[in-house]
Amino acid sequence: MTENVPALEVIGLRKEYRVRGAGSSTAVASSGSSLLGHPSKRRAPSSLVAVDDISFTVAQGRSLAVVGESGSGKTTVARMIVGLERPTGGRVVVGGRQRSWNQMGSRERRRRAREVQIVFQDPYSSLDPRMTIRACLDEVLRLHFDWSSERIDARIEELLDQVGLDRRQADGLPRSLSGGQRQRVAIARALASEPRVLICDEAVASLDVSIQAQVLNLLSDIREATGVSYLFISHDLAVVRQVSDDIVVMRRGQMVESGPTEQILTQPGDPYTQRLLAAIPRPGWHPTSSHDGGPEQTSQTESS
Repeated sequence: MTENVPALEVIGLRKEYRVRGAGSSTAVASSGSSLLGHPSKRRAPSSLVAVDDISFTVAQGRSLAVVGESGSGKTTVARMIVGLERPTGGRVVVGGRQRSWNQMGSRERRRRAREVQIVFQDPYSSLDPRMTIRACLDEVLRLHFDWSSERIDARIEELLDQVGLDRRQADGLPRSLSGGQRQRVAIARALASEPRVLICDEAVASLDVSIQAQVLNLLSDIREATGVSYLFISHDLAVVRQVSDDIVVMRRGQMVESGPTEQILTQPGDPYTQRLLAAIPRPGWHPTSSHDGGPEQTSQTESS
């Protein structure tokens, strides 16, 4: 692939779920009647549009963040990109290859899985608690590469070095590691297939603030060293400012704004983005109780 080909293109992506019981009651014709003598009824199936006509591009070596409040559809977008959800409409293009997931054979699906990896929010639930760190990485490498055991062992050591883990931790179980260390293992596992795109779905949200900073710095170093492209799914605009080149803002399944990170965070054009920015806690602010007993947030003026 040439450098001009985007690492990832999302074109008109849509996800609609069928929801039975959400519509109005509709009488159903039947040859008989119910036990009470009334015509049988059932709720008409309805639909829930979780993602509606989302499009964006991630250039090679770039980082794009998809932001929005809980329920905005950003995680559904990530799950469709990696094939965990099937789109109702639209396309996901990786490295210029435009075939949709349901058109691919098993070999092509394996290549797509190799090229797009995801790191989830909770590293403990995404790692098998019965497998050692070595076995976890070994499994991925044997799936994607026809390598000797010696080369696989050497690559495991390289991955541990790359994410800042001691090689001696390779034979431990996930429960022997801290939350930040487990997330480093999850990142190492995602990098093992040498992906073109790495999706981070709230990947630092469950970590302490100091550990968050370490992991974000690690991800920046990895991008500089490998050229991997990032798609960050996040509700935290402070995190987004640190890691992304561009931003897509989502609300209720739709894209409301997109552009370079600094432009969106300093000159937001949409009122929803403005409200997201206004909700970021600032130094000197603290919660207090209002006169009617409800919570409010006020600023504490510093004395000169």
